[in-house]
Amino acid sequence: MPLDEQAETILRGLNENFPRVETMTGAQARAATRAGRKAVADPEPVGSVRDREIPGGAGPIAVRIYSPAGHPAESLPVVVFFHGGGFVICDLDSHDGFCRAMCNGIGAVVVSVDYRLAPESQWPAAADDAYAATCWVARHAREFGGDPDRLLVAGDSSGGNLAAVAALMARDREAPAVTGQLLIYPVIEPVFDTESYELFAEGHFLTRSAMQWYWDQYLPTHRETVPAYAAPVRAEDLGGLPPAIVITAERDPLRYEGEKYAAALADAGVPVQCRRVEGMFHGFLTIDAMAAAQTARRELWPRLRNLVAEPVRTPSD
Repeated sequence: MPLDEQAETILRGLNENFPRVETMTGAQARAATRAGRKAVADPEPVGSVRDREIPGGAGPIAVRIYSPAGHPAESLPVVVFFHGGGFVICDLDSHDGFCRAMCNGIGAVVVSVDYRLAPESQWPAAADDAYAATCWVARHAREFGGDPDRLLVAGDSSGGNLAAVAALMARDREAPAVTGQLLIYPVIEPVFDTESYELFAEGHFLTRSAMQWYWDQYLPTHRETVPAYAAPVRAEDLGGLPPAIVITAERDPLRYEGEKYAAALADAGVPVQCRRVEGMFHGFLTIDAMAAAQTARRELWPRLRNLVAEPVRTPSD
């Protein structure tokens, strides 16, 4: 499917201006992408935004808590969100617009997590932070109006990997109870010769060489061994995981692995909704000014509301 005029213009700008991270150190890549980020003068309003630190296994983890406006009689669903960026770049600010939109769109508390980044902190640092943050939110949700029995993990790209891994850890460790998982064009495993990589290795923002570099920073041993908590599709058993919504983009080198994971979940008996957004490229959903992103968000929000409509109950309830 061809790109619309606006999407084609945005993609051209990304191809021309996004730093060639594979030629940089992690610190240089972060500095370059941060320098190219435009400040948002009028962010979408929400009820409140609070920055705080929570305890993690290796020290404090910064989080940003978004609450919708109004004072509902009942506690709200709560989303633990992990930003993308190849495990190396991006932060709370880069995904602020999307978190605000999700907070309003589904009427939920959103907790965005500033997990440790590679290569300074390689695997399993980010995965451990993701799980620690999920546990903390489950324990403290009621303090900021959230319902721990309606807990969703979510993320885009590498954040989608972390959401999937946090759900896997929660199942394996029998806590906390996770109601659902939203995986947006997720990074799933370090395989670079799939059909979608062959089709879209260049010219569609995220490149094969960049993705290989990201994996080299996060898990330098990925050519020899890849544990399931880094590549969740390689888990021996995917049964018993929470229902999933998986979003992929047609022109994304990661499309195949995201859809492969959705199929593997379904084969294991996990309820899955998998949607490929035709004509789109990696990263599109968090581009606030993009009409196609707004359309996809409006379609996504009611599905997420339905996913967290009913509390998840443990056998002891």
